[in-house]
Amino acid sequence: MSQPKPATQASAGHLLRLIRRGQAGTRGELQRVTGLSRSTVSARLDQLFRAGWVREHAGDPVADPTGGRPAVRLEFDGSHAVVLVADLETRHARAAVLDLNGEVLAEHSGRLLIDDGPVVVLDRLASWFVELLAKAGTGLGLVCGVGLSVPGPVDFGSGEIVQPPMMPGWDGFPVRAELRAALVRHGGERSAERLPVLIENDANVMAYAEQRLGFPDCSAFLLVKVGTGIGAGVVVDGEMYRGIDGGAGDIGHIRLSGFPDALCRCGSYGCLAAVASGRALAEQLTAAGVPVASGSGVRDQLAIGQPDAVRLARAAGRQVGEVLATVVTLLNPGVLVIAGDLAGPPFLTGVRELLYQRAMPRITAELQVVTGRLGDRAGLAGAGAMVVEYLYAPDRADARLGRV
Repeated sequence: MSQPKPATQASAGHLLRLIRRGQAGTRGELQRVTGLSRSTVSARLDQLFRAGWVREHAGDPVADPTGGRPAVRLEFDGSHAVVLVADLETRHARAAVLDLNGEVLAEHSGRLLIDDGPVVVLDRLASWFVELLAKAGTGLGLVCGVGLSVPGPVDFGSGEIVQPPMMPGWDGFPVRAELRAALVRHGGERSAERLPVLIENDANVMAYAEQRLGFPDCSAFLLVKVGTGIGAGVVVDGEMYRGIDGGAGDIGHIRLSGFPDALCRCGSYGCLAAVASGRALAEQLTAAGVPVASGSGVRDQLAIGQPDAVRLARAAGRQVGEVLATVVTLLNPGVLVIAGDLAGPPFLTGVRELLYQRAMPRITAELQVVTGRLGDRAGLAGAGAMVVEYLYAPDRADARLGRV
């Protein structure tokens, strides 16, 4: 039985969290979980109703065990605002307008070179966002936040990208301010100057999305993205684990023995990413007489079963699996998801071969090693969920309600 909480821990923002997480769906359930009086619950809910964040609807008569009139249900209204999200890769990007429940209202993908630098990329991205808002039948005035997934380490608190090997010109750049300014230029809406902009590493947001959708009960979750580079995202007790400054999970720059000539984009030799990433395999395939420009090209060759691509992907999986044997021993996750361009049977087979060979049986006995369920949508879904969880966390929700 839930223990009553003091009223100070049951503000309108706390009630909203209970409703959003499905922990309480009626006024009576909110009273029981929080220990608040009926009148206080009603007052808190009135705040949420006025903001348009919560709505009521008739309950299901079948679900009422008494057979009487069903209780009126409470639910988060995901249509009262929208979120702008983008998943930036090294040569390509996806952008979308989502409602607060994560439903895609409009989406676009296209070529966008991260090497062109932040000013060019963010200006193009802002123009996409404005076009997508028009397509979705809404405007910047209804946007409550922006989420960006990027292929590099991020200090989440400052919003700065920190020494990214694959993002020249982005280190320490004021991404938030530049994107807001670009949105004002393209959308003509001064309110964009105040928009919350959240920036996160791509593997982290992908892990966040995959854990929430497919494995919500997994308390220690690991995702490894193998694309142009290699990175890992960790979710512990439903929260991203970032380390002290966003460097957690940067496994692509762990050094391997036996590859002294493999030059990585970080400037070092023998990094895992220089040996087993999509970029590395593209170079190896090209040298073998199968011209491939990028990790996505390797993915295309794997899709048709090209023998050299299959062989190289399995070998790359073994190299990644050797590193992951240490990672899973340290983290003891319940689920390991392989995602990105190389995620498929040959690579997954290689990972499993080395992982189960090198890690202790106790560590791998309950470990699920699978490929991602969301595919190319994981970055967008994770970025959207990140923004919503941030803005509607109890303390921030209460602060925002105070301004309504």
